[in-house]
Amino acid sequence: MTSDQPDQTDRSQQKRSETTETTAPPRTDVDKALLGHSTYRSLGEQRLTPAEERFEKARQTTGLWLAPLVTVVFLFLPLDMPVQEQQLAAVLLGVIVLWVTEPVPIPVGGLIGVGAIVVLDVVPADEALAPFGSSTLFTFIGAFILAQSMLQSGLARRFAFRILSLPGVGRSTTRVIVAFGVITCLLSAVVSNTATVAMLLPTALGMLSVMAKLMQDRGVVAADFDPLRLRLGAALILMLAYGASVGGLLTPIGSPPNLIGREHIEEQTGEKISFLDWTAMALPICALMFVALAAILLLVNRPEIRKLEGVEAYVHGQRAELGRMSRAEKNTLLAFGITVTLWVTPGIVALFAGTDSSVYETVSNRLDEGIVAVLGAALLFVLPVDWRRRQATLNWSDAARIDWGTIVLFGTGIVFGSLLASTGLAETIGESASDWLGLTDALAITAFAAVLAILVSETTSNTASASVVVPIILPIAMAAGVDPFQAALAATFAASFGFMLPVSTPQNAIAYGSGLVSITRMIRSGITFDIVGAILIILFLPVMIDVVGFG
Repeated sequence: MTSDQPDQTDRSQQKRSETTETTAPPRTDVDKALLGHSTYRSLGEQRLTPAEERFEKARQTTGLWLAPLVTVVFLFLPLDMPVQEQQLAAVLLGVIVLWVTEPVPIPVGGLIGVGAIVVLDVVPADEALAPFGSSTLFTFIGAFILAQSMLQSGLARRFAFRILSLPGVGRSTTRVIVAFGVITCLLSAVVSNTATVAMLLPTALGMLSVMAKLMQDRGVVAADFDPLRLRLGAALILMLAYGASVGGLLTPIGSPPNLIGREHIEEQTGEKISFLDWTAMALPICALMFVALAAILLLVNRPEIRKLEGVEAYVHGQRAELGRMSRAEKNTLLAFGITVTLWVTPGIVALFAGTDSSVYETVSNRLDEGIVAVLGAALLFVLPVDWRRRQATLNWSDAARIDWGTIVLFGTGIVFGSLLASTGLAETIGESASDWLGLTDALAITAFAAVLAILVSETTSNTASASVVVPIILPIAMAAGVDPFQAALAATFAASFGFMLPVSTPQNAIAYGSGLVSITRMIRSGITFDIVGAILIILFLPVMIDVVGFG
């Protein structure tokens, strides 16, 4: 009996071991989760806690009845405004409810709104759908295809290891996020915000993949964790999107609203704003904005881990395993390099020839961002990796997996933006608010200009916001006997804001399309930065205008 006891003990231990092995959760494939994710996931496709699931169900159910209720009630309110404007406002309010509550995928909410506009006869179908031919949408398509190739070939991962191996950067998640934000800001000062985010997104995903695997290996997260729900991922991707908007304010060519606002200001006031004067005026404000942005993102989306212990050794080992660049990586780098060079060229021309020169106008018109993006992406289907088998760098089946939902979503955002301007609804909102508030002094009008530009930018593109709000603010300031320069410039700066919704800016749409940022997380982070950014513009822009000697 004594001799049987060890055998029984061994058998029971073996049984427990087998049970543990069979019940152990499967290990998440981080690369597959980040590369092959579904952006607009239903509740059944997400891993939620019971409390989160109850909240999401309540939020979505609320949207199902609140969106049509808000639309119908606003339609029948006895308002003193043209019928066309009231109908558009009613539909837009309903769509905003759909976007915030997500009872249907966000792109579908936008399409419902476009359909409602046509059914209510706000505008004919052809006019409503015309913005889907916007060059911005082709920038999305081309950039997404390039990003797909960078991720699939492993080039993004190689870039990520390069950044993480910089001295001191890879030691903490805070340093990684801040360093990536600085790179984004500087690049977006001379390249458009959309192009900047599109070209850096694959590297950001590669960096997140590296850090997520490190966390998985160190036991910081469960073996079967969902990489798309990491707060670290949300902070990194939102830094990319919001950092580009901040950096775009540094120069007149950094973002289209800058050029639009500057043109209106110079036309109405006669004051010329040179490239250097703009940069000198914007630099301190942008620096403060960046510090505030980093603090907000790290507080609202507190990373699961702070210190990245052993990351240097991990990165060194992973870089050694990568070996030499593959043919697919080289081809992708070539296509990416050509695309970026052509994107940067108009900005370089502007530095030397000025934005008013015919040379700049010719170059910027012919090297349109959207056209450059699709031509760069087309190279991936021409450059071979195996000529004998006629195998190109990217197959169409791979390219077809890009995020078409985000493209549709931003198309609907452009529709509403163009209609806000063409129907006169934006002008009605601005003038009515100004009359109701009784604005008379410079600070109040400046604050109103900044807030109005941000609010308009939340539901339409920043370009449309500048085009609509700056012409509204100029006559309001003049009528009040106030120098319009300060208020109009505040509206120009604030037009690049609007961080709450995916449709607010192309950068937001790309960030949301990554699948790493939920709508609730974007709203929480975005509204905080909207408020802080508006305060910084209102307080420090007048100071910098005096320092530079304008107004």
